[in-house]
Amino acid sequence: MRARYNLAMRQRQTPRSALPLRWLLTDARNDALLDAALAALPPNSALVLRHYHLRPADRMARMGALARKAQALGHLAILSGTAGEARALGAEGIYGAAALHPAPGLLRLATAHNTAEIAAANAAQADGVFVSPVFATRSHPGAPVLGPAGFHTVAAEATMPVIALGGMSETRAAELGWPRWGAIDGLIQVP
Repeated sequence: MRARYNLAMRQRQTPRSALPLRWLLTDARNDALLDAALAALPPNSALVLRHYHLRPADRMARMGALARKAQALGHLAILSGTAGEARALGAEGIYGAAALHPAPGLLRLATAHNTAEIAAANAAQADGVFVSPVFATRSHPGAPVLGPAGFHTVAAEATMPVIALGGMSETRAAELGWPRWGAIDGLIQVP
């Protein structure tokens, strides 16, 4: 409990620019590999708990277990859900549309696919924003991508730290020239 409290307080008291550099997002495809993936993440990374494929009660139970594991390893646990759900799980923040609304004491990580959505994240004073899809992804096959130039154009409009998402890996992050990125597949081997 003390370690989790200290981690949460440290994150809440650090500037937004100190957000983690690596973000692992959960998905039906990587669920069975998450325990090993969490252990392999660089120190001070983050886990975004989504698990949209599960029924609500099962989803909360699984995300609670993963949040505790992530925090025990020194990572942040961010929930795709309401501020109330995040607090109930002991998560440090919220992800997605809920991040555009006040959530005292929680980090708020918005999502954006274009400059209009960046403007909404800026107006909401989100703590960070995931900009996607940078490259082609298995999550949204055939969907249009920003590409490096489009990503940099959208990211330049953000007033908060930007996390690149969509087809990201160490190689792609280097190609993009962007230190802060997240992935479903790019941080672990998904069958």
